[in-house]
Amino acid sequence: MSTVRKAVIPAAGLGTRVLPATKSMPKEMLPIVDKPAIQFIVEEAVRSGITDILIITNRGKGILEDHFDRSPELEERLAMNPAKADILKEIIDISKLANIQYVRQKETRGLGHAVACAKSFVGNEPFAVLYGDDVIMGDNPTCGQLVKAYEKYGKCAVGVKEVSPQDVQKYCSLKVEHLEGRNYLCTDMVEKPKPEQVMSLFSILGRCVLTPEIFEILEHTAPGAGGEIQLTDAMRQIAMRDGMIAVDFDGKRYDMGNKLGIMQASVEVALKHPEIGDDFRRYLKELASTL
Repeated sequence: MSTVRKAVIPAAGLGTRVLPATKSMPKEMLPIVDKPAIQFIVEEAVRSGITDILIITNRGKGILEDHFDRSPELEERLAMNPAKADILKEIIDISKLANIQYVRQKETRGLGHAVACAKSFVGNEPFAVLYGDDVIMGDNPTCGQLVKAYEKYGKCAVGVKEVSPQDVQKYCSLKVEHLEGRNYLCTDMVEKPKPEQVMSLFSILGRCVLTPEIFEILEHTAPGAGGEIQLTDAMRQIAMRDGMIAVDFDGKRYDMGNKLGIMQASVEVALKHPEIGDDFRRYLKELASTL
C-alpha cells in the first residue's frame, strides 16, 4: 500500500492564455476529445494509489465539482436506453474515482499560496501535488513514479524534464547530479531564471511529492517571480538543506494552459481513441496530403 494517500490539485488559475474559451469555462474542464483535462489528472492520481484528493478552485469553477458529482437526471435518461449502459456506468464511475474535496483560493496569489490552502486537508502526511495545467499521458502514472522515489530515498520528489534554453526561462532550472536510472539529486532550483541563473535545462513540470513542512516554509515565503508566492521558492529551501529527488518521468506532458498544448493533447488522444481513432487517423493522413 502506498505511503502517499493524499493529493492536491491546484486548479484556481484564470486561464488567461486560453481566452476567450476560459472566460466562462475553467481551463481544467476543456475537453481532450470526450473527457475534461482535470479527469485525466484525477485518474492519474488514483492509479498512483491516491485515495483522497483536494482540488483548489476559485470563483466560477463550480462546474469542476459538478463533473465529479452524481447527475440523477442524466443517469435516469441514460438508464431508459439499454444501448447507453456503458456510458451510464462510465458517468457513475466518475463520481467514485476518489474521495474528492474542494476549497476555494480566495485570491490568486500564486501556486505556493494555492498549495498553502491545503494545510488542514494534508495534516501530517506526505502528499502529492498535481498541477491543474499539466496533463501527463503514459502507461506508468507519473505521480506513482514520484511516490516510489519518495519511498525509496526518503526525500521529497519532483517530476522533471529537460526543456529548451528558451523554455527554461518560463519554468524553472534545477541543480542536479545523477543518482541512478531516471533519478537525480536536486540541491538547488530557481523559478523563471535569467540566462545567467540557469543551472541545467531540467525543469519541474507539473508533479511533486512533498512533506507537510512545506506549509511552514510557505508561510514565510515572500512573493517571488510575477509578484506571486512561488512553490519553487519554498521547495528550494528543502532542496538546499536535504536535497530532493528529481525524477525524469516516463510520460508525455501537455500544457493545458497553452493553445498548442491543448491541440496536441486532443490530436494524440484522438488517434488512440477506441471509438474514433481509425477514422481520425485516415482523416489526418488525407489532411496532411493537402498541406
